[in-house]
Amino acid sequence: MNNFKTIHLIALLAAGFMSARAQSPVLQGYIDEGLKNNLQLKQEVLAYERSLEDLKIAHALFMPSVTASSSYTFAKGGRKINFPVGDLLNPAYATLNQLTASQSFPQISNVNEQFLPNDFHDTKVRVIQPLFNSDIYYNYKAQKELISVKQAQRKAYENELKFSITSAYYQFLESEQAVKIFEKTSVVLNELYKVNQALVKNNKATADVVSSASVELSKVDKELANAARNYHSIKAYFNFLLNREVDADIQIDSTLAATSLRKYELNELTSQAIANRQEILQAKGGMTATEYLVSLSKSNSALPNLSVAGDLGAQGFQYKFNSDQRYWLVQFNLTWDIFTGGKKQAKTQQAKIDYQLADNRYQQLKRQIELQVIQAYYDLESAQKSYEASLNAVKNAARSFNIISAKYSEGQAILLEFLQAQNSVTNSHLTLSISKFELLRKEAELQKTIATL
Repeated sequence: MNNFKTIHLIALLAAGFMSARAQSPVLQGYIDEGLKNNLQLKQEVLAYERSLEDLKIAHALFMPSVTASSSYTFAKGGRKINFPVGDLLNPAYATLNQLTASQSFPQISNVNEQFLPNDFHDTKVRVIQPLFNSDIYYNYKAQKELISVKQAQRKAYENELKFSITSAYYQFLESEQAVKIFEKTSVVLNELYKVNQALVKNNKATADVVSSASVELSKVDKELANAARNYHSIKAYFNFLLNREVDADIQIDSTLAATSLRKYELNELTSQAIANRQEILQAKGGMTATEYLVSLSKSNSALPNLSVAGDLGAQGFQYKFNSDQRYWLVQFNLTWDIFTGGKKQAKTQQAKIDYQLADNRYQQLKRQIELQVIQAYYDLESAQKSYEASLNAVKNAARSFNIISAKYSEGQAILLEFLQAQNSVTNSHLTLSISKFELLRKEAELQKTIATL
């Protein structure tokens, strides 16, 4: 019956207690892998990169645009210009020829020219440069702020992903320990089953002790099957977060069994959260971007837009590009909306309302984060107390089991007492494992809340 006395020692060694929490290099490696490979994070990175391209587009609007165009026209029919120039000039020309006794003034035909040009081209290079455009200016400012919003959004997801990976890893270790505890309990009960069979065979016990041991062994086997199912489920989820094959092996960090019982200052935690949380920066960036949109709407309804355009090209009949066809042109364009039926004023008011909504969301977010810090703080405090209570429960269950197992070996305790003591040992170690990793998760959740994970 010596195995009865050693089960709690084995489980205590598996628990591996330390007084301070140290970051696991294995866990940190998995976090780095997740940050590199997680598909959702890749989408956030792509969204951020796309916003950088939007900023380039907004900046390009300040620059001149240069376009080249060419058109060539064939036409026949349509409206025509009828000008009787021959009827007007030919009589005078005939008189002049008579007076001069010469043919110096030939007869000419009337003009009959169609409006649509035939065999005509217009080839040019056009340059357009905005000189003053409030839309372009404030749009660029807004896009620049949206860059910071996307960046903060990406970093906020990184913070969430770090916590998800950390929490899933702790859950994996917890499920792995649960399997080991039930396996060790199954070994003990199998030995008990064999011992009871020997006792019955030697007429030192009745057959019911064998049946009772068999029932308890079946219960433990069922719990072992459930623990194994949870183990494989959380293993698949952890690998999913890292974008790996769901059945990929996960390294067990045997040094990571420590829990932190350090004390935190609530007010300091709240200040850290407000200063560090990317959601706050995201909300501030959104407010600033909305403020620029308000300015855009105001200036759009009050100020004109001014630009200059220049053409350099050639136009004429047939592709000749001679001095008669070449031309240049410079044109200044000013547009100023004098009356739009109140449409622009309404848009300005909409932008102001959007800013107020953004400000309300910012204030609400601050309150939510403060509430999250308070909840995480007291959850950690409760988890610390539960962990300390679980440690005491393991010690008490171990002492009780040693006494009962010794009595049972000497025939001074009944099987029911032994089974109850064995169940207490198993349950206390399960509770300790749960409370230990729950404490680790709660501390990680607090670190996530203040964005220092």
